[in-house]
Amino acid sequence: MQLTKHWAALLDDYVIDLAWSPDGTQLAAASAAGPVSLSAAIDGAKRHELPGHENGTNCLAWQAAGQKTEDRERKPEEGGQKTEESNASPSSVLRPLSSDLCPPSSVLSSPSSVQIATGGQDGAVKFWDATAGQHTATASLGSAWVDHLAWTSDGGPAAPRTAGAEIASATEAARRSARPTLFAAAGRTLVALRPDGTVAHTFRPAPKTITALAMQPARPGPAGFAGGAAAIAYFGGVVLWDTDDFIAQKQFPYGNGIHALVWSPDGKWLVSGNQDPSVHLWIPEKDIELHMSGYEGKVKFLSFDHTSRWLATSGGRDACVWDCLGDGPEGREPAMLPHEAPVCAVKFQNAHGLLATGSQDGVVQLWSPERQQPLRATVRMPAAATKLAWSPDDTLLAIGSEKGAVYVLKCEA
Repeated sequence: MQLTKHWAALLDDYVIDLAWSPDGTQLAAASAAGPVSLSAAIDGAKRHELPGHENGTNCLAWQAAGQKTEDRERKPEEGGQKTEESNASPSSVLRPLSSDLCPPSSVLSSPSSVQIATGGQDGAVKFWDATAGQHTATASLGSAWVDHLAWTSDGGPAAPRTAGAEIASATEAARRSARPTLFAAAGRTLVALRPDGTVAHTFRPAPKTITALAMQPARPGPAGFAGGAAAIAYFGGVVLWDTDDFIAQKQFPYGNGIHALVWSPDGKWLVSGNQDPSVHLWIPEKDIELHMSGYEGKVKFLSFDHTSRWLATSGGRDACVWDCLGDGPEGREPAMLPHEAPVCAVKFQNAHGLLATGSQDGVVQLWSPERQQPLRATVRMPAAATKLAWSPDDTLLAIGSEKGAVYVLKCEA
């Protein structure tokens, strides 16, 4: 296994966020100073530089592949505060884990325009046409920094199974869940935004500052694909908000600070990385909780593999990989993947089994956690990684660094 340089670029400040477009043709890199660079995946040529946000950009999020932005006529939804429990059951089927690369998947055909959203220290969410490099809309959320953005996932077309009025109801639910919605968090405020920047819903304020936001993957249900839940974390707990009707599904108390949230791809597990330091796991559908402690430091970085079995975490000089098969990792020993400095990034591939990890000494390593000899490749960078991002076809690894450099490495067997 080899990691070879494909191209590199230099931003004017710390790389605060990094993400590939859904079709894999562009890489967006946000500088902490504000500008956002859009570069061609094939050669690194800069397609556009978006001005971003005054005083600094904090986060970015591409609209999911296949979503359409025909929302301008949509009316705001009314959301109550009552708690409802979801009856959808996540798939329990696990695919075999393999970290060997398959031939690159075909690139999706590019739509006429691709939308990206950014959040900044100016308290605003901005929407951009990434194809044209043009600003299309702004939503101002107040004075608090916009630190977290997440689009609803695209479940695809839905087909009702009943007749009469139930068909109309199911069709409307499917139509609504298929619309793209951007969830944005600033301070204690959480809002759902349409792609034209108008507000679909403003949620009740969180008890304290929102520290993490994670979108549950769309899952098949009786009327098609269910939109799932938006999970937010704050000091003291986690709340799950329904992404279709904006009501609270569940609330989980947790008596400490939470730095990170991640859903497993099958929607079964919700995991937090914590201040105390620990990892806490919930199965929301069953109200089951697990707690894994003993870390050296705060757990700030989490990543699930595509099968939902393996969970990688930071929290020390080793990346820990937990086996979440069946009832979860409680009572099991994690695989320990060693670095010589604290781990500052972990990221599994999208559809294969390689795990990329970065440490504060600038080292980036590739691992196959299921192998007896898991280490596959090592590269040493001039500065520590701030973000790791795999291209949609898993052949390119993008690395953002503390010194503003963006490296794109080709992963070859």
